[in-house]
Amino acid sequence: MMTPKPKFEAIAPTFGHSFTFQKFDESKLNKNYEWHYHPEIELVYVNGGSGKRQIGSHVSYYTNGELILIGSNLPHCGLTDRLTGNISETVIQMKPDFLGNDFFTIPEMKKIRTLFATANGGITFSGKTKKKIGEKIEVLEYQTDFQRLLSILNIFNELANSKEVNLLNAKGFSLATDVKDNDRINVVFNHVKNNFREDITLAEISSMASMTIPSFCRYFKKITNKTFVQFVNEYRLVHASKLLAEKHISITEVCFECGFNNFSHFNKSFKAFTGQNPSEYRNQLKAVIS
Repeated sequence: MMTPKPKFEAIAPTFGHSFTFQKFDESKLNKNYEWHYHPEIELVYVNGGSGKRQIGSHVSYYTNGELILIGSNLPHCGLTDRLTGNISETVIQMKPDFLGNDFFTIPEMKKIRTLFATANGGITFSGKTKKKIGEKIEVLEYQTDFQRLLSILNIFNELANSKEVNLLNAKGFSLATDVKDNDRINVVFNHVKNNFREDITLAEISSMASMTIPSFCRYFKKITNKTFVQFVNEYRLVHASKLLAEKHISITEVCFECGFNNFSHFNKSFKAFTGQNPSEYRNQLKAVIS
């Protein structure tokens, strides 16, 4: 079965607006969960719930909602689905030059300009920043167009000054500008997303990328700063984190459901990845929820 190509999302602001603002809840789900990319910068606030974040070559599991800034043309998957358990999700998207070519070059915009550049690796915000900015984002729904624009600039300024940040692709994510390269790496990511429970050989994935195995290994490491085997294992371990938190199944079942066929290897890998063995991780989450 052929893996679908990545979706290039064409985003058109509604008439009379320079950016898009969308709010989703259980009556109106965000269905854009597939792997995609677009030139627009994207700010997302997920109010409550837990789920998987896949941004560039970074994969991890979030709890208690999410506040994330995704840079221009940084490939990513949607953050919510019907199982996330969030109250709502607000998505703001705009082109880097949505206020004109020169607006962000003025001195007062220096920090925001740096924020946008850093967002090329994906940034999550935690603690008081997530709570405070999350509330400001939700208020946007009730503001006039002009108030909303001023509020968004204020939000970016506060994010630029926040210390409660985590850069997801700390060493960057260097997607070549060539559309062919976009398609190639996204086909690889899509295949891992859909088939991580199975054994994915280097021969198989190299063939899908139309490359020899050595060329593919060099190419993948250059773009993601990870080996392909490391990336697949991280994907499996994040899925394990999700299952341990959400499913009442045994740790052995979690191991095999995630594509590991050796329980001791799974235990060792999970501890190296999270700092805890699977049972400790599950017990800690139970304590937090209680």
